[in-house]
Amino acid sequence: MKNQSELLLKTIEDKTIVWFKNSNEYLVLENTTADILKRLSKGISVKEIATPLAKKLQVPLDKTIDFILDLEKKIYANKSIINNTIVNDYRDVTKPTSFEFTKYYKINNEVYKVEFNSEYELYLVHPKFAHLETTISDKIHTTFTVFLNNSFIFFYVDNNFIGAWNKKEVHYFQGKFSMELIQKIHQKKENEWMGVFHASAVSNGKKTILFLGDSGNGKSTSLALLQANGYTCLADDFVPIDIEKNEVFSFPASISIKKNSLKTLLPFYPELENSAEYHFKRLNKIVRYLEPKNSNFLAHLPCKDLVFIKYEKDSDISFSKISKIEAFQQLVPDSWLSPIKENSKLFLDWFSNLNCYQITYSDNKKMINKVSKIFENEL
Repeated sequence: MKNQSELLLKTIEDKTIVWFKNSNEYLVLENTTADILKRLSKGISVKEIATPLAKKLQVPLDKTIDFILDLEKKIYANKSIINNTIVNDYRDVTKPTSFEFTKYYKINNEVYKVEFNSEYELYLVHPKFAHLETTISDKIHTTFTVFLNNSFIFFYVDNNFIGAWNKKEVHYFQGKFSMELIQKIHQKKENEWMGVFHASAVSNGKKTILFLGDSGNGKSTSLALLQANGYTCLADDFVPIDIEKNEVFSFPASISIKKNSLKTLLPFYPELENSAEYHFKRLNKIVRYLEPKNSNFLAHLPCKDLVFIKYEKDSDISFSKISKIEAFQQLVPDSWLSPIKENSKLFLDWFSNLNCYQITYSDNKKMINKVSKIFENEL
């Protein structure tokens, strides 16, 4: 098989997950289909693969050959190589000499300086980190610079150019900002992270559980309720896991609270009543930010449980273990996963050992009780 992707294969339950090196994509396939791809990747000819398969399936050899060729074409049609090379290195762009806004954020005992050229750039970053703001402006650990030029958002870290994104790619910039920040906080380079997940991570001090679900299902609200009942928010929306320990690392951003959750949370967090609202038109949502009650942003803990959580009005609590393949197909699309082969293997090994659950609830106390049983391994 010429110029095709190097593969990783991991059988989970009754399917095989295949990872393609040249596109950093994952596909869930039938075991027989995955085996054909594995053989093709090793350079085995189509006829050699088709002959025993035709006999096994009791179909004509020419039909089996056509099937394999068609499969190869379909599987690799969209597996183009990702090119991360920056075509324009923006050397002709001049950084501003002064900034309208300069913020200082204290994370643990380090101070991070962030320069914003206008209110627009400030709006993209500051709301999630406003609770970390400090007046201390000396002994700066790292300086982040964000400015707009020709409708592109430019991002530098300690005068090193990181990237530039147009306004339609704001979420990519925000993700990169968070990735650079997490590297500085935990002193780990990008290739030392297994992945970053769009989830909420709650901890009991010994381990963590990841809450997942579509936007509006209540994962951040559930996290806030658990925080009010003695648990710790390790991370919300941006959940990094490293390759050395395969653990969830703390991230200091605020918990995003949607408008329809205020009634539920105000008895626990009266400060939300007068907190600022932010309108995100692209995402069609209005949020307020809640400070995570976490005093140690260097914390990192193991995770053995994924919980797909959903608030459903007037429903009784429903709890069940779900298929890992079903969980995988929901987890991966919204995640950043390392493109490095060794890291991808670690991710598949880590995932294969997880417990995957679904919780649907309307009674907050019942939800908290069920989650506590997961923490205590009482299920």
